[in-house]
Amino acid sequence: MTDVAARDGFSAALSAYRDLERWLFDAALPLWSTVGTDRVNGGFFEKIDRRGAPVEEPRRTRVVGRQIYAYATGGRINWQGPATEIVTHGLDYFFRCCLATDGTVVMSSRPTGEVVDGRFDLYDHAFALFGLAAAHRLTPDRRLVETAERMRTRMREGWGHPSRGFEESVPRTLPLKANPHMHVFEAALAWIEALDGRDADGWYALADEIAELCLDRFIDPKTGALREFFDGEWNPIDGEDGRLVEPGHQSEWAWLLYRWGWMRGDDRARTAAARLVDIAEDHGTDPERGITFNELWDDLSVRNLDARLWPQTERIKAWLARARDESDPVRRDHAFRRVALASDGLKKYLEADVNGAWNERMKPDGTFLDEPSPASSLYHITCAIAEMHDVLAMPR
Repeated sequence: MTDVAARDGFSAALSAYRDLERWLFDAALPLWSTVGTDRVNGGFFEKIDRRGAPVEEPRRTRVVGRQIYAYATGGRINWQGPATEIVTHGLDYFFRCCLATDGTVVMSSRPTGEVVDGRFDLYDHAFALFGLAAAHRLTPDRRLVETAERMRTRMREGWGHPSRGFEESVPRTLPLKANPHMHVFEAALAWIEALDGRDADGWYALADEIAELCLDRFIDPKTGALREFFDGEWNPIDGEDGRLVEPGHQSEWAWLLYRWGWMRGDDRARTAAARLVDIAEDHGTDPERGITFNELWDDLSVRNLDARLWPQTERIKAWLARARDESDPVRRDHAFRRVALASDGLKKYLEADVNGAWNERMKPDGTFLDEPSPASSLYHITCAIAEMHDVLAMPR
């Protein structure tokens, strides 16, 4: 573990980054680019089991988008492996098996081209857009820009909510959900970055729409916490689901709102983001295990102490953004120390039977479930390490 107390916050965070980068470059990306990649039929396997063998399941478009992102980003942050080749492999599968003729994406498919589930899903749509943005950022390609713009237009025309955001289906089904909107927001910001802000008016408009929806409706004005499920008018639904607060999503939305707030000069977003970081840390993090757990109630009391891997990566990203936003050196040092502590939490999950794989779910007693490693988590891990690279390792 990082000796956080023995050094200044930045140095502790930088040391943690070096450890995680080494694991990503030397173990994870090589494992998932070989065992986790279907070189015979195309695409990516959904899981690797605890013996190190791939698990065959229908290929979800969200995972295709995430794996494209992971390898494009690995290449961007100087992984020396075959990043461009793996991204091309993923794009070939995406265009062949995932993209429908009307500009939407299917939920899941098989390498034969068979559609397993062709329904519209905002979550899958978001990650397809996100993966295309990362691919374009690595190797600019006008086809990717045009495809993403067509997908964005179709998404708006087919599933736009009457006021803001998107429906889950047409005809309407409820509840409406914050989480897929978060990833649409993430994809819009990724495209703005991939285009360097040029010819990006449509992406700016989409990011602005989701940010304002979050600030106005998703975040509870009384507590500052972000809820998950809403009725058709963007009010929290009745019942227990309407009271759900996920610490990991507090961190993830904070990271996005900070970025949008800096981009748009919006102090309201930065203030809301700071509160979300505090909620996740003060109410959603277990000091005994050193990890962020799954669920709170809307009064910020504990609902579920199980802890998945991904909230640990979002905790890292949120505190990196907090450090960037702090002008006071003492508070900035505190934020970097939290980055190091969050990294220590993540490392616990990476002590797996297969080097480069991970444990996905921790029980309240600190042990892990015996289950395969899902490919979907490589995106979370890579994103956190890439943020550490950009904040800690880039020339200052």
